[in-house]
Amino acid sequence: MSAIDGLPPLREVIARHDLRAKKQLGQNFLLDLNLTAKIARQAGDLTQCDVLEIGPGPGGLTRGLLAEGARHVLAIEKDARALPALQEIADAYPGRLSIMEGDALRIDPLAHLTPPIRIAANLPYNVGTELLVRWLTPAEWPPFWQSLTLMFQKEVAERIVAQPGSKAYGRLALLAQWRADARIAMTLPPEAFVPVPKVHSAVVHLTALPKPRYPADPAILSRLTAAAFNQRRKMLRASLRGLHPQIETLLESVGIPPTARAEEIDLERFCALARALAV
Repeated sequence: MSAIDGLPPLREVIARHDLRAKKQLGQNFLLDLNLTAKIARQAGDLTQCDVLEIGPGPGGLTRGLLAEGARHVLAIEKDARALPALQEIADAYPGRLSIMEGDALRIDPLAHLTPPIRIAANLPYNVGTELLVRWLTPAEWPPFWQSLTLMFQKEVAERIVAQPGSKAYGRLALLAQWRADARIAMTLPPEAFVPVPKVHSAVVHLTALPKPRYPADPAILSRLTAAAFNQRRKMLRASLRGLHPQIETLLESVGIPPTARAEEIDLERFCALARALAV
């Protein structure tokens, strides 16, 4: 029996439903239910929240979220093989788990969730960053979610929380930290997963801010950071030349040396430059 509920251990569930992880789906299963419960706790008090989970697989984190008291969980799963295992969890928690088969990139979860909403997921490696960027760049802010509690490869997690001057610092750090508080909540070794990946993993917790830290037009800031970091070894006067005919003058007007490189510039000055480009 598991430590968090009366359902069978995950190894038994995987064997019974023949849920061998598929590399093409970016699957690595976390089987220790004490660990999945610990990850669920990083999302905070869930008793008054609906939770969106992407890629639940055999349902380890799903069980953790429900055991920790989530009001309702919507689990979106692309792999049809996992649906019977997830249905067993739904039967054990009547009315608290909804399961949708499909691609999380194509499904609108708002039709199935009631605010306040939090997102918690051991994201499939192959779509994790794309989903995060979507959640960080909606047309309107604040977003539909209160917080994100997400597992990534440790390298990606470090990029999300990186500070200027570090090799990990880039566009992902700016997008995340402009509109959210971001921190690494815990790290996990490869041995925690089946199959064992070649990399360490980390859980990142992001809390949406009521408004961005500094004013800037989202589309301009996105274009600016893309241009700056796509050629991060170049000086900004060269990498940003295509954005404005007087880019050196604009850079100097917001206190950025034209000879600086993107990784040296903090969020506040990127936002100031985005405002200058908007004029």
